[in-house]
Amino acid sequence: MVELKMAAAQAVEEMRSRVVLGEFGVRNVHTTDFPGNYSGYDDAWDQDRFEKNFRVDVVHMDENSLEFDMVGIDAAIANAFRRILLAEVFIGGHGGKCGAVGKPCHHLTYRIVSSAIFPAVSLSLPPAVCKLFIVPFSGKRSLISLCQEVGSRWGGSGVFVDDCFLGQVPTMAVEKVLVYNNTSIVQDEILAHRLGLIPIHADPRLFEYRNPGDEEGTEIDTLQFRLQVRCTRNPSAAKDSSDPNELYVNHKVYTRHMTWVPLGNQADLFPEGTIRPVHDDILIAQLRPGQEIDLLMQCVKGIGKDHAKFSPVATASYRLLPDITLLEPVEGDAAEELSQCFSPGVIEVQEIQGKKVARVANPRLDTFSREVFRNDKLKKVVRLARVRDHYIFSVESTGVLPPDVLVSEAIKVLMGKCRRFLDELDAVQMD
Repeated sequence: MVELKMAAAQAVEEMRSRVVLGEFGVRNVHTTDFPGNYSGYDDAWDQDRFEKNFRVDVVHMDENSLEFDMVGIDAAIANAFRRILLAEVFIGGHGGKCGAVGKPCHHLTYRIVSSAIFPAVSLSLPPAVCKLFIVPFSGKRSLISLCQEVGSRWGGSGVFVDDCFLGQVPTMAVEKVLVYNNTSIVQDEILAHRLGLIPIHADPRLFEYRNPGDEEGTEIDTLQFRLQVRCTRNPSAAKDSSDPNELYVNHKVYTRHMTWVPLGNQADLFPEGTIRPVHDDILIAQLRPGQEIDLLMQCVKGIGKDHAKFSPVATASYRLLPDITLLEPVEGDAAEELSQCFSPGVIEVQEIQGKKVARVANPRLDTFSREVFRNDKLKKVVRLARVRDHYIFSVESTGVLPPDVLVSEAIKVLMGKCRRFLDELDAVQMD
């Protein structure tokens, strides 16, 4: 009887916390740990318990990347946080609707990768990141209480408005291209599109948004770049050479050929070299002798919600943490065979008392190819699962902002959305 109860408890815990990958399907894909669903489990929201269990662990940080674990938050917040990082980190304000979470979740892992504009120079995260959802808001309520209040008003747990997380981290990007001459094989509209996707090394916090309808930009809302390249033959090239790099001069147009044209007093405000493309080796077009590109670019401040070119990150994705369990000892040649079924470093083969014994070393490295299910013997001794509330995030920055700033600003956006949504609910109730 006791064994049956223990087995039932283990089955319930697996259903609550693991997504199990089988040979022909996936089990436990839906979240079920909402209040009242399981007898004997208190899944009701409790802020004190949340603050006790929640933490942020920095896993790795170097010049270009930041990886940290978030322990104790809901999957809805994880997805909202990813969406905000993709296109919504708004510096100096907030906007849009909001959603909220009404119950605690658990363990998330984020990886933020920066590029060339601002390196990640400090191992310590800003206070907003370290405290995250318990940062005081307006001196009275924390973000947790804001999220909890919205969740209770909606009568749901972990509920978020999906369409409110679609874009607010401003950057500077090419908005208009004035083409004076383009005799290259690249059409004007295609060339303009390529130029618009080039990340610009400029802090967007130092600029204002251009007013709708303004045709001419000013020094406070516009950056200008000139691109003027003409391809010619190289008179010193060998007669029998067929290499374009020897035969032609300026036959490849790179971002290094873009020249910043200061407007107003911009030359006094920004030191030389601070306003430029993030990377100087992006290929824009290829030319042949006699072909020329001569154009003027105007860069403005915008958000990813308006256009992907304004997004501060190149990509953002997440996956659930792999959980690999050996149901029985695997020894001898089978141990070596098992290690070959997983990514390198996942299964370690140890020598114990003259026997080779397999053990799970680092499941985080696995990609879950499920190769082990092709082995009729080994597939019965391994359980593959993913931790339902542990997300591994990978975010690559375009280099406009450092990763710790992106995370901090994403938190501010989330707090602002919760505040605005609560205000809207209050206004509806008053009506």
